[in-house]
Amino acid sequence: MQKRILIFVPCFFLLVSGMAWSQDARITDVIVTNTRDDLILYFRVQGCFTKDLQQAILNGVPTTFTFLASLDQVRNFWKDKSLASLEIRHTVKYNNLKNEFVITRSEHGDKPVIVNTLSEAKRIMSEVENLRIAKLESLKRNHRYQVRVKAELSKITLPFYLHHVFRFFLFLWDFETDWYTTDFIY
Repeated sequence: MQKRILIFVPCFFLLVSGMAWSQDARITDVIVTNTRDDLILYFRVQGCFTKDLQQAILNGVPTTFTFLASLDQVRNFWKDKSLASLEIRHTVKYNNLKNEFVITRSEHGDKPVIVNTLSEAKRIMSEVENLRIAKLESLKRNHRYQVRVKAELSKITLPFYLHHVFRFFLFLWDFETDWYTTDFIY
């Protein structure tokens, strides 16, 4: 009996950790570049659309991703200097009657983008393109800088009467990535 328990416990933890790792959201494809006047950031988040989250979206639950980005000047023997800190939001809402997804992105003035497929909505929701993080005039030549990016699913809020019924399941839709950090010299 004890041998069965000793075999079962490690297998259980491997299975649970495997499930947790398979659904981890993460920041990928980070590009820091510049235009003539601005420092620009591109990135995407992968692994954020679980089956439960997709079903919630298809059921009309508005879903918001919050992206945090910061720019610091790295200084030796001194605290790093914060130059910029941004918070942007992407929200998707499915309209069942029109069979369309309406996406708003705060970095584009919340101008709605309308698409007809979930796959296109997921792509737009998970990508941040051409994000102006700072003016180049605020950077000094030949100095080290660090850009950090993080994504999280804003807490889903249901009407009061449904919140108590589905409270247990709300945690299934939560995700938060680790901070992705990249260093560069300007």
